[in-house]
Amino acid sequence: PMKFAAIVKFSADSATTAPPVRPAHREYLTKLRDAGKLALSGPFTDGGALIVYEAEKIEDVEPLLTEDPFAKAGVFVSWEVHPWNILFLNRDLLPE
Repeated sequence: PMKFAAIVKFSADSATTAPPVRPAHREYLTKLRDAGKLALSGPFTDGGALIVYEAEKIEDVEPLLTEDPFAKAGVFVSWEVHPWNILFLNRDLLPE
């Protein structure tokens, strides 16, 4: 398996549409994390998000995105997925 970084764009009205769906979105991400399919995720402070998945191939990532409650509710409007090789890591700088 390898890492795939998804750079996700949110809808213009995500400040309104995201809150009601956020609990389901976080539950979904927790399940992916617990299944070994999610390395990290979080919103950008200026809109959108970064989600790093663990998958065998890039084609395996698309369903993980489309099944996310945020995608189904229209909070995610588009994304780019890139294979990602982590070369340096400082775990002390990452939140728990």
